[in-house]
Amino acid sequence: MSLYSRELGLDLPAGQSAFLWGPRKVGKSTLLSQRFPNSARFDLLDTRTLVRFIREPWLFAEQVLALPDEQRQRPIVVDEVQKAPAILDEIHRLIETGGLAFILCGSSARKLKRGGGNLLGGRAWRFNLHPLTWQELPDFDLLRALDRGLVPAHYDSAQHRRALNGYVYDYLKEEVFDEGLTRNAAAFSRFFDALGFSHGEILNFSSLARDCGVESKTVRQYFRILEDTLLGCMVEPFARRRSRAILTRAPKFYLFDVGVAGNLIGRRIERQRGADFGRALEHFILMELLAFRSYQEADFPIRYWRTKSGLEVDFVLGAAGQVAIEVKGSRVRREDIKGMHAYVEEHKPSAALAVCGEPAARRAGSVEVLPWEAFLERLWSGKLM
Repeated sequence: MSLYSRELGLDLPAGQSAFLWGPRKVGKSTLLSQRFPNSARFDLLDTRTLVRFIREPWLFAEQVLALPDEQRQRPIVVDEVQKAPAILDEIHRLIETGGLAFILCGSSARKLKRGGGNLLGGRAWRFNLHPLTWQELPDFDLLRALDRGLVPAHYDSAQHRRALNGYVYDYLKEEVFDEGLTRNAAAFSRFFDALGFSHGEILNFSSLARDCGVESKTVRQYFRILEDTLLGCMVEPFARRRSRAILTRAPKFYLFDVGVAGNLIGRRIERQRGADFGRALEHFILMELLAFRSYQEADFPIRYWRTKSGLEVDFVLGAAGQVAIEVKGSRVRREDIKGMHAYVEEHKPSAALAVCGEPAARRAGSVEVLPWEAFLERLWSGKLM
């Protein structure tokens, strides 16, 4: 697998601890090995190590204190920390009494929160690692990214379909069932299957509940599980002021990776055309927005806008909705941006962009039509927000 230069900055002052969260296989361990090659490492995916620390968490502190002085002066890496919440009390004590620093890596803080785990009371900074981005891939291949996704092992794999099938199964089994996050495995499996039909769409919790044979509040809990295990995120509707023209207050849900979503949906992207290509491109643009916001520590909301008459804008950025983005897989026609023109008229954004696969930028009234590469150049150069 290729090694990539990641955008996430992990520059820690001496003595500063950190949590590094991210879905499995996005490259957390690889990144830490690159940035902290001489640090001591405890891998809780090792069963013997995990069982030992679960039974006797104080052994962790004893092993840390037995490290050579030069290793104790560097950040100490603990991988998959959510598997042994009890050692966090030992880590807290070592930070307070020994002045040691730790980088605690994992794929979910949910188990720590549910079990009353010690999240170190603000003593550790939080970082999130996302799948690969356009900025991190020097020879970026759009079709490859949309079809395989941007989890490094999938993007690089010659057997990406097998890899994706295994990944979806592993997440469903390990992240949810084995972690004990839901007791009704059959209902959650039905929910996971039904998710493919509602991915990237306005959520109807009641309809999903009927499909799964559970209550609506249970479906909402399932979505919270997916968010807490970093498997996806909600995109809420934008409404700067209450208006009867707004269709819904319901959010949309997107999985964390376009390839994982495609596997769940049963989608293959082989050409830069068609409805599936357009939906995958929309998801990819959201992934880039989320990664940029996280890595640049830019605290702007990402929402969508829709009216009762069906006018819609895919993404609205900023507290005041100052940037509107519509994503189209095909050539942008006048009827494709009716929603954008309506949004511009009502909210007067500073930028209204139609992101697409056209070869050159142009202007269509109040909307700037941008090739997707030009949009990403503007985003990552900091000129969008």
